[in-house]
This record gives sequence, structure tokens and C-alpha cells, in this order.
Amino acid sequence: MNNSGNILWADDEIDLLKPHILFLQSKGYTVEGVTNGLDALEMAQKTYFDIIFLDENMPGLSGLETLTKIKEVDPNVPIVMITKSEEEQIMEDAIGSKIADYLIKPVNQNQILISLKKNLNRSQLVSDVTSLNYRKEFRQLAMQLNNRMDATEWGELYSKLVYWELQLDKIEDSGMSEIFEMQKKEANQLFCNFIENHYLEWLNGVEDGPLFIQNVIKKRILNNSSTEKTLVLVIDNLRFDQWKVLEPTFNKYFVKEKEEIIYSILPTATQYARNAFFSGLMPSEIARKHPQYWKNEEDEGSKNLYEKSLLEAQLKRLGKHIKWSYNKITNVDAGKKLNEQFHTLKQNDVNFIVYNFVDMLSHARTEMEVIRELADDESAYRSITMSWFEHSPLLEIIKKAAENQIKLVITTDHGTIKVNQPVKIAGERNTNTNLRYKVGRGMGYQSKEVFVVSNPEEAYLPKQKLSSEFVFAKEQDFFVYPNNYNHFVNYYGNTFQHGGISMEEMLIPYVEMRSK
Repeated sequence: MNNSGNILWADDEIDLLKPHILFLQSKGYTVEGVTNGLDALEMAQKTYFDIIFLDENMPGLSGLETLTKIKEVDPNVPIVMITKSEEEQIMEDAIGSKIADYLIKPVNQNQILISLKKNLNRSQLVSDVTSLNYRKEFRQLAMQLNNRMDATEWGELYSKLVYWELQLDKIEDSGMSEIFEMQKKEANQLFCNFIENHYLEWLNGVEDGPLFIQNVIKKRILNNSSTEKTLVLVIDNLRFDQWKVLEPTFNKYFVKEKEEIIYSILPTATQYARNAFFSGLMPSEIARKHPQYWKNEEDEGSKNLYEKSLLEAQLKRLGKHIKWSYNKITNVDAGKKLNEQFHTLKQNDVNFIVYNFVDMLSHARTEMEVIRELADDESAYRSITMSWFEHSPLLEIIKKAAENQIKLVITTDHGTIKVNQPVKIAGERNTNTNLRYKVGRGMGYQSKEVFVVSNPEEAYLPKQKLSSEFVFAKEQDFFVYPNNYNHFVNYYGNTFQHGGISMEEMLIPYVEMRSK
């Protein structure tokens, strides 16, 4: 029989536990028994054990004292505390010492076996159950993909895919992850077809469309009669899967009241999407109504310098006479400064904060080799986002918002996708540099590989020159010019980009939370 694990069991009545020990040995475990804490400590120093059972009430060193000393020797060994006492303080001390489990005497054999499986076999059990459940869900998702879905149903399906992606992240089954990636790729292909068939109809009122980002302030954030103070956090380039990874930390301070997937606009790029969010207008409407605040692709300088002015114009247009603020955070120092000045925000009805880290991370991953290595795949990209958040000034701002009973809204302007399939395109010298969309005249491309908007006005995009058009990459494609083709394929392949059509870029989170 294979060894299921090495167990050290310390109890001053170890002889009375002989039936339990024989039971565990019959299950393949090796069990060493000692009668006191000092012997347990000595054994733990000399021998590796997969798990240790400690009686709380032993002569000499108590169970809690033995626990502390063994953790000094091996901080990672799981320790199960067993006690006759149900005293709350003992339980709290044990839990505070990071025990793996807590059992009350008299324990039966099944309790012990469950504790062992939970601590020694959890990873394999979780992997097996997760794989089994995804295989069942795989068929349901496949059936959904074969149905004609509307915009809301696509959001729901993407939410399910993200759920399974995060679950499969936790298990050691590369084969199941590969099956999932194939299913997600199929979903993205069908989603791109869906957008091609419906996007322009939605914008032009031919069909009822989803909630687009330019309507969020009007229809969600300010569409209530409540007078509660609100903090609107716009984390640039935050994908729905990244939000789901960050969510447990937010849940420590807030209770989620609403979560939905909304739609970004095309191009899914900051210049277009975030200006649309703050203005409440589509890009061509901004260019027409506020030409002083709009810059076209060929114009010099930043394209997002006037978000505050656009927000002010929208609030005035909506007749909202409220006290508000706008802050954009582009580096750690600016985040720390805003955190220190949080008391000034408490006086406002609504505070808008744009936080740029995730967008900077995606760009840095393209340009810096060390970031590429740290965020080598989707899972690592999520992980580094989580690590940033837990050590950022933004977390302190979130805590203060909770302390002051301020409602929290979390959203973004667009997501991003990891690209790996180059698509050749030819254009004039002054064609824009974005890898996921191009705008210009006389561009050369394979029409089946792209989504073309020949008349930008149909997509509410500024018509920059006569006969100019917008061309969007789909799925995991990225545009490369024929000149120096191989160099740019190698440089930009497997980087995170935005601007085109994919679930990751267009289906973005909108969340409302109330402080605990």
C-alpha cells in the first residue's frame, strides 16, 4: 500500500488512541505517537511529518506552547489541535496560531480522516472535482454557444467563462486548461461575429443594444434619488477577470450590491472609451459639441487631457447640481498624496478617481523584459495585478471610503487581450500605431480577417479625412506592417493590447458596493 502520509500524534493518553491509529494505518498512513509536547518537538526537529495532531491539554508543554515551538521549526507543517475544552479563548488562540484544523474530543475516525484529506489531499480533491464539474459545464457552455444570444446573454456567458478560468487556475490539470482555452477561443470567434453583425445597428437605434460606457454616468451612477456620497473608481484597462481576482479584498470592507457586465465602445482604447465615459457622448459627438476637448489620431499630445472638462459639461447637461471632484492617478506619489488628502473628498457628493496602474502594467509588459517574465501568461497577469493592488495607495483610499460609509462604484473604460496572431496591414506613413485598430485611407488588408467601418460616422467616430476608415483586429490578432515583419511579430507577440474586438476588451465590469 502506498504511504498516504506521515503523521505525528501527541497526546498524554496515546495508548487509548490505539484504535484510531490502527484505522489510519489501514488507510495507508504512518503514525508516530508521543505522550507530551517536548517529545513532539524533538520528533518534529528530527523527522519530516506531513501533518501533526496535538492534544491541547498535555502535562509540561501545553498543546498551544508546543504548537508555537513546532511552528518555529517548520512554519509550513499543518497542525490539527484536539481538545476536550470548548472554551472560546483556547479556540481563538489556536486559530490565531494558524492551525490547520480544530477538533473537539471525543473525535471519531471519520472526523480524523476528513481532516487528513482536507489538509493533505485538498489540492488533488479540488482538482478532481473542478475538472469533473467543468466537463459537465463544458457541454452546457457549448450548447449556449450554438444558440443565438443577445448582448446580455453574452455578458452572462463571459462571466461563466471567467469563473471557470479562475477555478482551473487553481488546479494541476493542464489538459483541462487546454480544453478551456479552446472553448474560450471559440467563444471569442463567435463574439466577434456577433459584434460585427450588431454593433452599428445598436448605435444607430436599429436594434436595442446593451448598456454602453457613454451612458453609465447618466443611467447608473447618477440615476437614483439617493443622497449618499459616492466614490467612482475608474481603473483603466481593468478586465472582468482581474476584477474577480481583486473582489475578495474589496469584500473585506464592502458588500457588493450590484455587479453587471457592460460594453465598451470601438475602438476599445482610452482615447475613445474613457472620453466617452466622462462626456456621456460618442467620440464624433464630442468632436462636434466640444471640439476644443477632442484630438484626432494625427494630432500631437495626450488624447485624454480634458476628462474633467467633459465630465463637467455632462453634469451640466444632465442638470446635476452636485458637489464633485475628479482626480487622475498616474503614479505612486500621486496616489499617496490623494490618500493623505482624503478628508477633502468626504465633503463631496461624488468623487471620480481614474487610476492608471493596470494600463501602465500592460504597456510596461510590452516594453520591459522583466515585466514580461513576471506576467508571462493570463494567470500571472492577474496575479501581478493583485500584488500591485494589495500594496498600493488605492487600497488605503478604499479603506477610508469604507470607514466613512461612502458608496463605492468600480468600473473601467476597456479591457485588454493577449495577442498572438499577426495580421498584415499596409497603410500610409501617418497611420496610427495602435496594434488592434487602424484608421486611415487606402489601407491594404484581408477583409475576412478584420472588421471594417468604411463610414466612421456610422460608428459615431470622427471622420478625420475624406475616405478614411477604421479597421479593427479581432480575437487575438494584432496588426503588423509588411516592412520588418518578423521583428515586430517577435516583439509584440504574446503582449497585452487593446483597441479591437474581443470579450476581454469589450465586456467590462460595473460594480456597486456599500460599506460594511
